[in-house]
Amino acid sequence: MIEQKTAWSTAPVARDSGAREFAFTTADFERVRKLIYAHAGISLSPAKQDMVYSRLARRLRETRLKSFGEYLALLERGDKGEWEKFVNSLTTNLTSFFREPHHFPMLAGHLKKLQGKSPIKIWCSAASTGEEPYSIAMTVVEAFNSFNTPVTIVASDLDTNVLATAAKGVYANDRVDKLSPERLSRFFLRGVGAQDGTFTVKPELRRMITFQRLNLLEPNWSLRGPLDALFCRNVMIYFDKPTQYKILSRFAPLMSDNGLLFAGHSESFLHAADLFRSLGKTVYELAPKSR
Repeated sequence: MIEQKTAWSTAPVARDSGAREFAFTTADFERVRKLIYAHAGISLSPAKQDMVYSRLARRLRETRLKSFGEYLALLERGDKGEWEKFVNSLTTNLTSFFREPHHFPMLAGHLKKLQGKSPIKIWCSAASTGEEPYSIAMTVVEAFNSFNTPVTIVASDLDTNVLATAAKGVYANDRVDKLSPERLSRFFLRGVGAQDGTFTVKPELRRMITFQRLNLLEPNWSLRGPLDALFCRNVMIYFDKPTQYKILSRFAPLMSDNGLLFAGHSESFLHAADLFRSLGKTVYELAPKSR
C-alpha cells in the first residue's frame, strides 16, 4: 500500500545539514514520490529518502543543475531523455542466474507437458541485466535437449540501461560462479585476452530471446498472448495493492488456459484470487472463472 503521508516540515532534514552537496527537502522527496508513482507505479517509502537523494544527486551533477527544484521542474516539463534516466536511477535491479531455483524445475515440467504445442510463449517481465531470461532459456534448452525449440521468449524491463546489458550477455566471473561447469560449457563462451575474466552467452541461446523496453503501467503493451508462462518475480513488491491488481487483471487475458504465473518469494496475490489461484511455491494459474 502507499504509505500514509505525514505532515513533515519542508525544510532540509536536520541530520543532513552541511553534509549534502544539494539541499533536499521533504517537499522535494514528495515530488519525486509522486512522479515515479504516476509514471512507473513504484511506491517509495519514507525510508528511501536517503537512497533517492544519493541516486538523483548524480543526475543533478550530470545535468549541471543547481537544485532538486530545477531538476524536478525539468521532469515536470516532460523532458523525455531525462525521464528515462530518472526512472533508470530509481529502479533496483537485484538478480542472479537461477534465482529462486525451485521455479525452474517447475517450468521444465510444464514445458514437457506442452511438447507438441507450437509456438510456446514465455514472457519475462522484469529482465533486469538478463540473468533471469537466460536462466529461462537454459531451462528450455535442457527440457527439449536442443537449441531448436518451439519456444519464444520475450524479456522486457522498464530500465533501458539494464536491457542493454542483458542484450550483450557478457558477465563477470562472479556473476556465473554458481553455475555448474556443464552449464557454463554448454551455454557460455569464456573470454580470452582483453575479455579474460568474463563469460559471454552463446549466440544460439541469445537468439532465443527478444529484449524490449516495456512499462507495466503503460496503457498499451506490444506483447500479445496466449502466454504459456509469465515470470513477474520481485516486481510487485514495488507497487501498492491497487496497482498490483490492475497489472494482474491485464495479465489474466494474456494467459493460455494452462499458463503459469511465477511470482517472487515475498509476493502474494491473495488479493487477486478472482484472477489467479496459487499452486504453491509462488506459482499461480488462472482462477477458474478467469479461464
